[in-house]
Amino acid sequence: MITTTYREALRSALREALVKDPRAFLMGEDVGRYGGSYAVSKGLLAELGPDRIRDTPLSELTFVGAGIGAALGGMRPIVEVMTVNFSLLALDQIVNNAATIRHMSGGQFSIPLVIRMATGAGRQLAAQHAHSFEGWYAHIPGIRILAPATLEDARGMLWTALEDPDPVLIFEHQALYNMEGPLAEDAGPVDIDRAAVRRPGKDVSLITYGGTLGKTRQAADTLASDGVDAEVIDLRTLRPLDMPTLLASVKKTHRAVIVDEGWRSGSLAAEISARLAEEAFFELDAPIARVCSAEVPIPYPKHLEDAALPQPATIVAAARETVGRRG
Repeated sequence: MITTTYREALRSALREALVKDPRAFLMGEDVGRYGGSYAVSKGLLAELGPDRIRDTPLSELTFVGAGIGAALGGMRPIVEVMTVNFSLLALDQIVNNAATIRHMSGGQFSIPLVIRMATGAGRQLAAQHAHSFEGWYAHIPGIRILAPATLEDARGMLWTALEDPDPVLIFEHQALYNMEGPLAEDAGPVDIDRAAVRRPGKDVSLITYGGTLGKTRQAADTLASDGVDAEVIDLRTLRPLDMPTLLASVKKTHRAVIVDEGWRSGSLAAEISARLAEEAFFELDAPIARVCSAEVPIPYPKHLEDAALPQPATIVAAARETVGRRG
């Protein structure tokens, strides 16, 4: 085992992908000489050169489109969009081109494109740089949505994503870049088709992903001290959802709390709630609970930002209320 950070795990994955596959290259704003806005690509330009690490103009629509064209041409582009809010400037390319070309060509063309972007709040970047739009993108057929929440997934999801013939969007939570912990020296590709049971339990299923996994684990520890045995499920892949794992958990615990940093209205949490109600209604002993961000633009002041986001205490409160409703 080695001690590393989420950022370093991502860099290691990038380097391996670029060395292993000559068709792969990284492109985006400030990924080269600056080393990436979050230092994920730091040092790669000097090692691999400007053909493999390409700084782009400040035009997301243009360089995401260039990535689609490169993928059509047989390359394996990795496109970095600085933050998820800037991806809105490339929405036409992602939704109307990347996600649809296989369908509109009758299966003749694939788009093996990976788009990485920072997401989420918690670092006082104010309302324009603290969005959680993963749920928006998970609404769109034709793309796969990944949310690595652990060092193993940060290290292992990229290569698996590059092997997918269709577009893959990877959402890296800003608050995780400095997360440090042990990682196996031989850590490699991971399964991106399955959710992960991060903590087994029998009383309530806590379903989450990305930046809220750590908070949910903390909540589970607190609940355990009160005698509530919570199971923690890390979705990992937001589209397609691994419903068999979620259903198996709920059929065991008979209660569910969904933790989602997105806004409650029209959220991924709402979609999961609906699916559980459709497919496991008679297994539930209590209404499904949701812990989401407050329905406001994310505030800048730290105390207000914390109040707007899901926190361990709010997760604990929702779980206690759910478990308290005995069937």
